[in-house]
Amino acid sequence: MKIRNIADRRFRKFGTVIKGIDVSSLVDWAKTVPVTDQVEYVPSVPEAEALEASRKIRRLVYGGMPVEVGYCAGRNRKADTLEYHRSEEVNIAASDLIVVVGSRADMDSAGSFDLARAEAYFVPEGTVYLFYSSTLHYAPCSVKADGFCSVVILPEGTNTELPERRTDRFATEEDCMLSMKNKWVLTHPLSGEAYYPGLKGDIIEIGEEAEYDF
Repeated sequence: MKIRNIADRRFRKFGTVIKGIDVSSLVDWAKTVPVTDQVEYVPSVPEAEALEASRKIRRLVYGGMPVEVGYCAGRNRKADTLEYHRSEEVNIAASDLIVVVGSRADMDSAGSFDLARAEAYFVPEGTVYLFYSSTLHYAPCSVKADGFCSVVILPEGTNTELPERRTDRFATEEDCMLSMKNKWVLTHPLSGEAYYPGLKGDIIEIGEEAEYDF
């Protein structure tokens, strides 16, 4: 699949690039996060939440609402799982990375999404970008062999454990997608993940020889 730059106008249906906020302290902090072969996501890190850059994003982007600041890091080359929230998500690329995204508007009536409709965008290190609540997304893909790291900022409590999940016979498709607080997940049947198998088509893999369209 072709990989566009996040500055491309096409990205505007999925989110927006945020400018004018100095996030260097958050990027410096994120560079201390260990990057392993496995993708690790931590929703809340008090050290990061105490930084001035986090306070500015909480005020300017979330209007003063309580937020959590964490990270997603690791080595990853494929997109076989996507998620969405009922809120917008701010990310800060602490390394070059690639995001694979889709639109909830392209999901069918059974709650499925065809990965052929997904798009990929290159995000340069230091970029602050926001996903709309209508955007399907998940862990970024690596650009370099040493992996990726991204700061993730969401309303407080997102991606934390649910008291219970509804799985009875009257549960809707979306009930089955809800895996954690404010986190609805679709996965490919071949992914091996225990989420709602709502992704169709070929699993997306971003190789080292990926084609960049910019």
